[in-house]
Amino acid sequence: MTAEKPALTLYLAAPRGFCAGVDRAIKIVEMALEKWGAPVYVRHEIVHNRFVVDGLRAKGAVFVEELSECPDDRPVIFSAHGVPRAVPAEAARREMIYVDATCPLVSKVHIEAERHHQNGLQMVMIGHAGHPETIGTMGQLPPGEVLLVETVADVAKLQVRDPGKLAFITQTTLSVDDTAEIVAALKARFPAIIGPHKEDICYATTNRQATVKVIAPKIDALLVIGAPNSSNSRRLVEVGRTAGCGHAQLVQRAADIDWRALAGARAVGLTAGASAPEELVNEVIDAFADRYLLTRETVETARENVEFKVPRILREARA
Repeated sequence: MTAEKPALTLYLAAPRGFCAGVDRAIKIVEMALEKWGAPVYVRHEIVHNRFVVDGLRAKGAVFVEELSECPDDRPVIFSAHGVPRAVPAEAARREMIYVDATCPLVSKVHIEAERHHQNGLQMVMIGHAGHPETIGTMGQLPPGEVLLVETVADVAKLQVRDPGKLAFITQTTLSVDDTAEIVAALKARFPAIIGPHKEDICYATTNRQATVKVIAPKIDALLVIGAPNSSNSRRLVEVGRTAGCGHAQLVQRAADIDWRALAGARAVGLTAGASAPEELVNEVIDAFADRYLLTRETVETARENVEFKVPRILREARA
């Protein structure tokens, strides 16, 4: 006689998973493959998710880290995270066909930085060193024009050219609460600093973090589906812990779940970072259904209906 399955409530976060920028970036690679055939080169992972990248690789996408690894005669796509200004300039010099899949909300930050620079302001960027979005945004302006801060402590050490001529921008995938603390420190030290007209942290990051905060008091553990190099997914884990969830775990897919850490749990929250497909969410739900007498509850805090157009070059007739 088989042992009876323990009961467990799975709280499903909504919204979760793909955002409009990720949807658009994946569509760009698929449309480029349809238009030009394989191989199509992609500079950096199009989005930070191995499952997505492997799926596109199987269709004929070749992922590289630098433009120098791409041949002149094949199309190249720039990832959703954005690239320094020098990259498309070099592609144009080499007369390459290139498609920019930068998320429009990241491009908005690039435009903002350029506008402030033209007005004679030095930029302070709140972001994570080494993240491709940060590298791309800082690379929009000449060296020294964008200063990076990651923490409140970094603000105290900032050496600026003129305290009266500063503006700040942020990476789009940061913790809303942590960023607010850094912004407060910047404003306290540099009262004249100018902020964005509308917050740079994107709607998808904000919505997913807000839902985790609502779920956290109801659960014993939180699972976030996402890649280790996905900034917005890692922030969801941090937000869950800060909101009072005793155990929060980042998993790429069902095979990565640490079931021993969930022993005794009666309520588990499940969400997915903005670059994680719903297919992986369903895979995790099925894994829970195999082990538990499952009750599912959806916790919805926002409805998302954002859609971004793909670049004109892909909407034009096949070359």
